[in-house]
Amino acid sequence: MSADAEGDAADAAEEFDLDGEVVPESEYGTLYVVGIGPGLPDEMTQRARDVIRTADCVVASNLYQEFLRKDGTLPPEDRVDGDGVFERPDGSTGELVRSSMGRQVELAKEAFARVRRGEDVAHVSGGDPNVYGKSDLVFTMAEAEGATDVPIEIVPGVTAALGLAGNLGAPLSNDFCTVSLSDKWRGWAEIEEKLRAAAISGFVVVLYNCWRDYERAIDTLREERADDVPVAIVNDAGRGEAGRNLEDETFTITTLGEADEHDEEVGGMGTSILVGTHETEVWSNDHRDYLVTPRGGRDVEDF
Repeated sequence: MSADAEGDAADAAEEFDLDGEVVPESEYGTLYVVGIGPGLPDEMTQRARDVIRTADCVVASNLYQEFLRKDGTLPPEDRVDGDGVFERPDGSTGELVRSSMGRQVELAKEAFARVRRGEDVAHVSGGDPNVYGKSDLVFTMAEAEGATDVPIEIVPGVTAALGLAGNLGAPLSNDFCTVSLSDKWRGWAEIEEKLRAAAISGFVVVLYNCWRDYERAIDTLREERADDVPVAIVNDAGRGEAGRNLEDETFTITTLGEADEHDEEVGGMGTSILVGTHETEVWSNDHRDYLVTPRGGRDVEDF
């Protein structure tokens, strides 16, 4: 480790008052950014579960902590002391740190300091860290803080588009894209340009962050796509009865022309909207309706 890196490591450790000396770089821990999928443990990969269960420090929001307790990935609240420390069944200890939207920069700095002390840190992200998640922040912060000495590993998870697709049937069997409607870091002109390009190109489109003017996005897509294409409005895909927006996992199948008439079903951050193409169809069996987007003109004989 360079002298500058050693100084940065020592400064970070002092700022967060972590016990012990900065260890040699060969003994550093790893910063894991862990995607836990929609939230419930049965939608999480085994790799994600293993990392969280063995990490020295787990950074997670109250909501994700609640989900991760459902199968014992995290211990019950009454086994965590006031400092966030808990004991695992094997006798090892871990520390739980609450994450929130307004503390991401502070928590990234703390994670770097902990890794330099030899700790493995699991920073929990809903869905997949690379799909509007926390992975880019970690790398941006590592660059800004001179933390290029810190090992980083991204543990992928099931993103909302894939979670809702499993619920709906086979809507993503052909080419698709995701578009976030959040205008926090970009203007609506750019968002609308991407929506038009996706519609013209024939992609099935999955909209994220639908509390941000979803009607405007629907109107833009209608400029390039027929009103009768199927649309699904999905809340808390993969969360079952643990849905946080409408108190349950729900989905509604409608059409592009009528999608903006469903305000009461757009529940906030947990809502995603899938907009099909001219090939997407509603397919029904004896149990329920599904959405299917075939991959070209294949017949049974083509399989």
